[in-house]
Amino acid sequence: MEIVPANIFDLKALRVLEKACFAKDAWPLLDLIAVLSFSEVIRLKAVEGEQMVGFVAGDPRPREGWGWIATIGVDPRFQRRGIGRALLRACEAKLGVPRSRLTVRISNIAAISLYEQEGYATTEIWSRYYSDGEDGMVMEKNL
Repeated sequence: MEIVPANIFDLKALRVLEKACFAKDAWPLLDLIAVLSFSEVIRLKAVEGEQMVGFVAGDPRPREGWGWIATIGVDPRFQRRGIGRALLRACEAKLGVPRSRLTVRISNIAAISLYEQEGYATTEIWSRYYSDGEDGMVMEKNL
């Protein structure tokens, strides 16, 4: 597995990955195009062979002193292999800001555990953040 920059040519693979990872919350096509084309967005993919098995996008906000991990996902068939952790660390390294933030479903215990292991702490809960009404947990880490 290697982590390399993603670009607009990864749109089809990213759509498939989003649906596999986030059945309830997969980003719509326009959002995927934006994350793959906006110049300031950090976008990295994990590739095994020729297949995209993971993706992360980060939004650096240097004026605010932090960056936002906008999305991170690993194909369910490739989870529990350290790919998510590697993607998270690679994105954090490229953010160029002192702090990182992300949001996770309050029920996603595995992801929350990973983020806590990586130094993230809960800062607030966004009530009914997700489309199905589930709360979102905002987590932050000093980089």
